[in-house]
Amino acid sequence: MVLGMSLQAFTLVHVVISLIAIAAGLIVMFGLLGSKSMPGLTAVFLLFTILTNATGFLFPFKELLPSYIIAGISLVLLAIACLALYGMKLKGAWRPVYIVTAMISLYFNVFVLIIQSFLKIPALAALAPAVPPAPPSGPVFAAVQGIVLVFFVVVTIGAWRRYKPVAFA
Repeated sequence: MVLGMSLQAFTLVHVVISLIAIAAGLIVMFGLLGSKSMPGLTAVFLLFTILTNATGFLFPFKELLPSYIIAGISLVLLAIACLALYGMKLKGAWRPVYIVTAMISLYFNVFVLIIQSFLKIPALAALAPAVPPAPPSGPVFAAVQGIVLVFFVVVTIGAWRRYKPVAFA
């Protein structure tokens, strides 16, 4: 039991929270490219990404896994992103700080989504078999992760160059 739910129910809640965070984050990411602030959706993205990382720590702990390390780093990045956005109002150097920290946090969520997809979806698992507890591996998995990484680097640089908020409250 986790938070009064069966492990299966808690896992479902965690996955739904993660998918909401990723969907909102992708919309926010493309908004940054168009220099659109989208304060409501940005708040949803940040809140649900924080919840995704925080709920990840509530799963039964057997050993320190890479997912815990990624979640910890992401929470630090999200704290900085929230400070840059809400505390410093994206003034001066805080604009690129926000863009980079928010997009790295989104990338981490997508990175984990890809790993979980290769572990849980039989067709993908067949392309990149994993030997538990090791994550998926092989050329297909590496290619997918590489393409996603390059995509995020390119979009983050684009957002850094193009996102010029008029005002963000």
